[in-house]
Amino acid sequence: MPELGRRGGQLMTIAIAAVGVAIFSLLSLPLPFLLGPLFACLAAALMGVRMQDMGRVGTGMRTILGVAVGAAITPDLLTRLPGMAFSVALVVPYIAVIGLVGYPFFRRVCGFDGPTSFYAAMPGGFQDMVIFGEEAGADMRALSLIHATRVLLIVTLVPFLILHFFDQTLDAPPGKPLFDVPVRELALMAVAGIVGWKVGERVGLFGASILGPMILATAFSLGDLLHNRPPAVAILAAQFFIGTSIGAKYMGVTLRELRIDVLAGLVFCVLIGLCALAFAEISASMGWAPPLEALLAFAPGGQAEMAVLTIVAGADLAFVVTHHVLRIVVVIIGAPIVGHMFRWKKADADRSSR
Repeated sequence: MPELGRRGGQLMTIAIAAVGVAIFSLLSLPLPFLLGPLFACLAAALMGVRMQDMGRVGTGMRTILGVAVGAAITPDLLTRLPGMAFSVALVVPYIAVIGLVGYPFFRRVCGFDGPTSFYAAMPGGFQDMVIFGEEAGADMRALSLIHATRVLLIVTLVPFLILHFFDQTLDAPPGKPLFDVPVRELALMAVAGIVGWKVGERVGLFGASILGPMILATAFSLGDLLHNRPPAVAILAAQFFIGTSIGAKYMGVTLRELRIDVLAGLVFCVLIGLCALAFAEISASMGWAPPLEALLAFAPGGQAEMAVLTIVAGADLAFVVTHHVLRIVVVIIGAPIVGHMFRWKKADADRSSR
């Protein structure tokens, strides 16, 4: 696509997302900077509007959340790590249960081929599962829509659960006003975001735009150099671009894809949502985590999306993200190993049989 056309598409996508923010704000709906762009871009995509992804700008916005998580990892948190151990230990069996539920569902009930069924069932990073699936011969479009649906539904339902079952608002300040954060710390945040992201990409770190900045910001925080997370305006900008990205992933979706791929993703999301609630209940009932933190820790959304929800709910960011980072690490390392144990026939990857 010519650069001018790409820029025009990005501007139109931003305008659509901004309309979503305005509508959610006028109607006093929750999370206007996250859910407003999400549903506006989703509606536009379903109507056939041609939008454009935000490219490196959108990816770069995730560095803000990486810095926010790193800033929450303080010396005081390290003393609490032993108390997290039992809850964190539930992550591995949680992933195993999801896989045991998801693979038969996609394979036997929905009729997807083996590689697509396996990588659709893995609650890992969106991009990583799509890449691994491509290498295994999976249906790339189906994988993308299923994982996009998982993230969309979780980001939509978790705020509802927080508001109506935990008696918790979603209006916690995402950060201090820009001018209340020391300039020196703003500079350190910029260094952590940019350098952490680029170095992370250079060394092949998965989720480099979040984990790279998180690692560097953690070093600054533990070194007593960073005492604040990014200012509110930066967190809101990250919400805006994350919501836009989720909604725009449905661009070009067909009725057949809605009927097969998206519907399969919706049903699967309900199934793993029940799994998440069960494990969250175990963690909370055993006294290993407060109920809200337990819900956010086991909700099978993306790292960035769950970090945003944790911030606006005023929950323990470091506790929640520790669970999600471990989930992603286990899935990214374990999924290809388990996947190679399968001997999918070439004909099995033929989507014409679906």
